[in-house]
Order: sequence, then structure tokens, then C-alpha cells
Amino acid sequence: MNRSAEQIIEDIKMLFVANNKEPITNIEMLLQSGSDRIYYRIYTKASSYIATFNSHINENNTFIYLSKHFKSIGLSVPQILYFNKDHTIYIQEDKGKENLLDKIIQLGKGEEVYSLYKKSLSQLASMQILGDKELDYNQCFAAKSFGKQAILNDLLYFKYYFLDTLSIPYNKQLLQDEMEALSTFLAETEHQYFMFRDFQSRNILVKDEQVSFIDYQGGMKGAMQYDVASLLWQAKANLSEEWKDSLLEYYINEVEKLIKSPLDKTAFVNQYNGYVLIRLLQVLGAYGFRGLFERKEHFISSIPLALKNIKFFVSNKQIGVKLPLLNELLLRISSEEIISKFTSIQANESTPLVIEINSFSYRNGIPTCENESGGGYVFDMRGILNPGRFDDYKKLSGLDKPVQDFLKERTKMPDFLRSVWEVIDISVENYLERGFEHLSINFGCTGGQHRSVFAAEQTAKHLKEKYKVKVALTHTNTAKWVR
Repeated sequence: MNRSAEQIIEDIKMLFVANNKEPITNIEMLLQSGSDRIYYRIYTKASSYIATFNSHINENNTFIYLSKHFKSIGLSVPQILYFNKDHTIYIQEDKGKENLLDKIIQLGKGEEVYSLYKKSLSQLASMQILGDKELDYNQCFAAKSFGKQAILNDLLYFKYYFLDTLSIPYNKQLLQDEMEALSTFLAETEHQYFMFRDFQSRNILVKDEQVSFIDYQGGMKGAMQYDVASLLWQAKANLSEEWKDSLLEYYINEVEKLIKSPLDKTAFVNQYNGYVLIRLLQVLGAYGFRGLFERKEHFISSIPLALKNIKFFVSNKQIGVKLPLLNELLLRISSEEIISKFTSIQANESTPLVIEINSFSYRNGIPTCENESGGGYVFDMRGILNPGRFDDYKKLSGLDKPVQDFLKERTKMPDFLRSVWEVIDISVENYLERGFEHLSINFGCTGGQHRSVFAAEQTAKHLKEKYKVKVALTHTNTAKWVR
């Protein structure tokens, strides 16, 4: 079912208005993650809500069912308020704009963040154990349980989408045998409860120092260790070994309170380590698919951290089953040589390169380069649908979120920019290596107000995030913008 961005927003408005008397003041699209779901924040004078559009109806039904189930036993999850007849759109309460990863970035790894991790793990134990009671696993859209075949699927995901892309020779049958052995070992985990499946800091919202969970629609029956491994070994969070060990101990204590009996900690930790490995490999498979196949920069940039996690794990942890070939391959793919292939060259304080980025109007001509080296890039944005042709956007610019949403949702701007970045990244890396001082990149459109401004802003953000390089950004036609 294909719906345009305008149709989706109109359908969201109709659903909201039919069930809520508060007038809508604004609707904004939220940053999309790795899934096909599209999220919007609905604003009213008094409150805000989250609307989700997803054409995968079974997935939506699972999320709606699980949310109602968890809410009924007092867990901190969003309440589903309304959903449309075909279950492609649902509206839920807004649990906050910040997640646990945001808090790590803002506050660093201090006591406040450590406390949020403890709250998250305590809430996780409740979701797993209390949430398991009377839960109808037939409602799970992906699978009812995370058994041997599901574990093996995660391993094969890593094999096909990451390991095999490196063209490293290995005995395929022997690796298959070891994957079978690991899957069998982990499938025999004693403690099987509700498994969140994607329990990581981006899916833990923080508001008023309390935590809430989202995106658990992929959940099923499974080993509780998997979720803890997902959180504590998340590459982006990069927790210290001291934190991982102490938080695991805290989690085990919380579990023992709920099941009212002591765990066999040696067996529990052995299998926990096995699930750490499964999760690390599954994540690498996802990074390989989203990054190496779909060419999404965010996922490619995450690969080095994931490989460093792999290297540390193989060198320091035991999982209770011998996997000589897999261990050898993991050490090879986490070598400095392989990591360097996925690590962009980075600027530092002494790097001379400054990248000049301009947006401009073709009515006034292409900006001249004052640097003695000259040269650089000029990209014509006039092949992209112009938001300025519509009254709602005419007096806005590429700096305004409604225009940004328009360009992301209704035009080929994302594809255009990915192609631009593939070209300019070659020069940026070369210039950094050779110690060059200047590179100019210019984006032009008819009025120098919408498309070129957005492209210049996004390119500046891309280069600063990927290369840490100095950027001089100028919108040359601001004096003539329609206001």
C-alpha cells in the first residue's frame, strides 16, 4: 500500500480529530531509523502525541497488543490511544524526546547515567518476567520464540551481509558446523521469558529521570540474557568493562527478586556471554546490510566500534562451547587492517583543510572562489521539486523543518545527496591525506532559499560528523529570500 506523505499526514489528522477535541497546532516528522516505520509528533496547545505509519499490519498489531498487555500490568510503555481501521496508523502517548543514548552524549558516563541504566535493567527484568505471564505469544508477528533456528538465522545474517563481503577464505562447512553447535548450546538456556529483541539505548526514552520502552514489536519468547547483552554491549554506548560487570550483577539481583530463587550465576553468565556474541554478530550483519548494501553512512561509521567490541570479546570472554574457526575469523575481521578499511580519516586541530560550502541562486551567478587554489564542486539542485512553488513553504527556507520534511519525504533529495557525498568524500579524504588547505562545494537553485540551503546544511553536517573537518558555511542569497 503506497501512500504519499500528504496522504499519511491527512490520515493522521483525521484519526486524531475523530478521537480528540484538542486542535492540532503542528505535525512534524521524526528522524527515521533502520525500520520502515515513519514517526510523527503531533502538537496541541496542551500536549504532544506520537503517530506511527507502518504498512506492515501484522507488526502494528503485535505492537498494539504488547503495549496493552504491558500497560495493564503497570510497565512503563506508551499507551496506545487510537488506531485506524486498517491498522496502518496508530497514535500513542508521547514518552519524551530524549533517549538513553542522548543522555550519555549530554551527560557523559557519570552517576546520573549509571542510575538510568539501573532503572532500565530493573524495568527490563519486570517486562521479561511479569510480562511473560498470560502473554499470548501467538500475537508475535516475527516468531513465537527465539530458538535454535532463530539463533542460527542471526549467525547467517552476519555471515552473508558482513563476513562474506570481506572475501576472506574459510572452510564453509566447518563454520556451518560451529554455528550449529553454538545455536544448540544457546537454545538450551534455562530461563526463557519475554525477550525484547532490540533492547538498546535508543529504545529507552528518558523523561523526568524515569525510563520508558518503545519498539518492542519484534519481541518473542526467549533467553533473558539476550536483552541484557544488547544493552550493555551496544557499540555506540561503549560502556566500560567495570560498568558492564556491575550492571550485569545488578540485573541478576533484580531477576532473583522477581523469580524468588537464586540463579546459577556461572551457567547464567556463560550463556550470557554466548548471547553477547550472538548480538554482536547480528549487529554487524545489520551494519553490513544497511551500510555496505544500502549505503547508509550512519551504519558504515558504526562498524569500527562494533569490530573493536568483537576483538575484545574474543580475547577476553568464554562461552562454554569451543569454536576455533569462528574465533579465528572474528580475530581476523577485527584486525587493525580491517578496522582501518571502515574508519574514515579524521581531521584534528592542526589540520589545515577548511571546506567552504555555499548555497546560491542561479539568478545571481555561481559564487567565485577567492582561494588561490580555485576549483571545487558546483551542484545544480533545480532537478529537485521546489518547495517554494507551494504557498505553505514559499516564505520558509531550507533551515525550517517543514521544508526539510518536504524535501526528505516528497522529493529525490535523499538520493541526490547520497550521490553527491559519494563524489565529494573522495576529494575530502584525499585533501586530508595530502594536507591541502581548501575545497569549495556550492549548491545552487532558482532562489537560493530552499533546496540549495537544505543541501548545503546537510552536507556540512555530513562532513563534520564523518571527518571532523572545519567547515565554513554561507547562504549567499539570504538578503533576497521571500519572507
